[in-house]
Amino acid sequence: MSNPVLKEFPHEIHTERLLIRLPLPGDGKAVYEAVQYSRRELKQWLPFAQKEQTLEETEVNVREAQIQFLQREDLRFHIFDKHTKVFLGCTGLHRIDWSIPKFEIGYWVDTRHQGKGIISEAVKALMTFAFEELGANRVEIRCDEKNERSRAIPEKLGFSLEGIHYHNARSVDGINLCNTCVYAKLE
Repeated sequence: MSNPVLKEFPHEIHTERLLIRLPLPGDGKAVYEAVQYSRRELKQWLPFAQKEQTLEETEVNVREAQIQFLQREDLRFHIFDKHTKVFLGCTGLHRIDWSIPKFEIGYWVDTRHQGKGIISEAVKALMTFAFEELGANRVEIRCDEKNERSRAIPEKLGFSLEGIHYHNARSVDGINLCNTCVYAKLE
């Protein structure tokens, strides 16, 4: 296997409604505003939403995500409305194992844009990207068993539920044990 840094692939994905691209300097403000607006919903499921961040900290996080993307360590993508350029949420290919290759897709949406099929469209495009551009042999989606909205995405897109890992993690607040659903799609 060659060094992943040498892997060439597009940094943007276009769908009918969406522009999905790597994080860029200056995206911090839009990400910060979306997280602030969506904090109550995101806090239930996502570790990054547990701690209040400043605008500056969010911009630093965006720039670090761009570095990780370019180093091929983690491929975070920002989702924008293709026509209005409004920031809608994030997705990405995480927990990468280039030797297989396999990826785990993660996602969240600004709650002002929930229920419009944005995440389904973005995840479908990212899954296709992983198989066609990156040569994936396996794409996973893992989510809390109780997160019905998140579970609906892989189920809608034809992923197989391979199993549920019982009491395998702490809830994001660190108080309770939770169960993780493991969905996968194979090439």
